[in-house]
Amino acid sequence: MAHFAVGVTVVTSELDGEDVGMTATALCSVSLEPPTLLLGVGHGSRMHEALSVLDTWAVSFLPAGARQVATRFAIKGRPSDRLLLADLRWRRGAQTGHVILDDAVAALECVTEQRVTVSDHTLMIARVVAVQSRNPTVAPLVHFRSRYRTVAGSGPEPAAEAGIGL
Repeated sequence: MAHFAVGVTVVTSELDGEDVGMTATALCSVSLEPPTLLLGVGHGSRMHEALSVLDTWAVSFLPAGARQVATRFAIKGRPSDRLLLADLRWRRGAQTGHVILDDAVAALECVTEQRVTVSDHTLMIARVVAVQSRNPTVAPLVHFRSRYRTVAGSGPEPAAEAGIGL
């Protein structure tokens, strides 16, 4: 899968009254009508524990300059997520109340409608309940060949083609 370029996101939710987050590249669009996403979450992670009991979560699509943020949220086995947000600018989503990073290219708020266990992951199939275009002219962060990269020529789209699609 190293030869498949994917966008890099931070997914947030809540566990026992504490914000939790993880870097996610296993996120894809399932349907545009209604807007539906699929998120793969590894068993044994704090996010898996959170999304096993809570149906709501948010996604922040990271900009190219957010490699350190992606690395921070990708650390495995951490006992707490309290320090993850310490020096980041963020706000709570209007629909879910979960963390959305201010520097995100775009953000989504989701409600899980179905969970499917596959091997050592659970696939969360979720309805998108809110969409925010936050920094549409900023290049996205992508993961390709086991490294974070950016996309050349990823400036703003022509006005006729602009808009956020899932």
